[in-house]
Amino acid sequence: MLTSQARRRRLALKTSALGLTGALVFSAGTMSALASPASAAVVDKTMDVTYSCTGGGAFPAEVKATITAPDSAAPSGTAQVKWKFLPLTINKALAGTLKIDGSLTVTGGSSATLAATHSAAVTAAGSYTPPEMTGTLTAPATTGTLTLTPVASTASLTFVYTATGGQAETTSCTFARATPTNIVIDVKQGGGTGTGTDILSYQCTLGTTGTTDPSYPADVDIKVALTMPTTARANEDANITWTSTVQTTGDQLKAPTAGVLAGAKLFATIKASGAGAPATATGEVGLSATTAGNPISLLPVTVKLKPTTTGTVTVTPGDLAIGTSATSPAIKCTAPTSGLKTYTLTVSAATASPSPTPTPTPTPTPTPTKTTPRPTRTKTEIVTVSPTKRASKTPKAGADTGGGGDIGPDGRMFVLAGSLLIIAAGAGGLVMRRRGISRS
Repeated sequence: MLTSQARRRRLALKTSALGLTGALVFSAGTMSALASPASAAVVDKTMDVTYSCTGGGAFPAEVKATITAPDSAAPSGTAQVKWKFLPLTINKALAGTLKIDGSLTVTGGSSATLAATHSAAVTAAGSYTPPEMTGTLTAPATTGTLTLTPVASTASLTFVYTATGGQAETTSCTFARATPTNIVIDVKQGGGTGTGTDILSYQCTLGTTGTTDPSYPADVDIKVALTMPTTARANEDANITWTSTVQTTGDQLKAPTAGVLAGAKLFATIKASGAGAPATATGEVGLSATTAGNPISLLPVTVKLKPTTTGTVTVTPGDLAIGTSATSPAIKCTAPTSGLKTYTLTVSAATASPSPTPTPTPTPTPTPTKTTPRPTRTKTEIVTVSPTKRASKTPKAGADTGGGGDIGPDGRMFVLAGSLLIIAAGAGGLVMRRRGISRS
């Protein structure tokens, strides 16, 4: 048993040890945090721009937009730059088509300017929020920086509105001020957005020539995600799942005047390269009937891709089509040619086919030699037996066939006597053999 003083001493030692351990852990964590700072997440950079506008009559004298760009880009990669507009108080109702063009000055890139365009049908009154525009910027092959600055000398933003059956009206907007004054994008290895974006701006038109609809053409922002299979083999179908969602930043994807009839399908096309894969592959899924003017719901589509050799397949999303045929659809949505997100698929060797079991060759059954039967010759002979003279005596007093018991002992008596003699001899032999054994 420990005394009270011993218990107190042991408790003090434990408390001291725990305190020292905690201090060491805290110091080690602090030194680790100082030596290895956490890497900052890749975030978008924004610039709030105010434009002064004149002409047209439908749009106000001041338009505000937020320009968004990624924090970094990989060498030779792409970066998506977006214009997001604030709600505008319009001077008159809009019913027609609207085209918006925007531009920025680029310093350090392969191109001196960056442009973005939006064109779609518009119907609004009182207030109108222009849809988001996207421009694709290509980074140089070497590391460095890209600087985006609003164009100050000329109209860097224009609205061209054409009323249905009317004349085009142009509103020109020039740069007034920006906070901050520019956006700087770092071009470095491992930079973001090198593999593109998953929100694509599709240009959707009606496939039927000569048909007009207030909802078309439409600039529809669609978020596309491709789910790649975890295993793929050469000369076998690889199932790629295409999932698409219409965003609220662009125009809606609506059923045209004729509607989406029952039996229509959604066709999704991917582009592929590498491992002997075909350049394009298309999948399809049935759609429900949709009445005119209602939004069209996009369903997941399975696209089958068959590579022919081992290696890596690079896949990007392509066009979308709605109708009964992919070649002549009712609605065709064309994908952009740049800024596409890339997906990869690793292809391994084909599955080895099992060796066929050799089929035993049956032993041929010998064919019996056919023997021609010889005809049987039948010879009939008639023999005439001449009766022979014999003396025939009939016994007297009946048929005397033997003497029976009158002529002497029966033969069975001899058999019985012989058997008794054999038994007696055998018994005597056993007795003599037993005595000989007892003597010895």
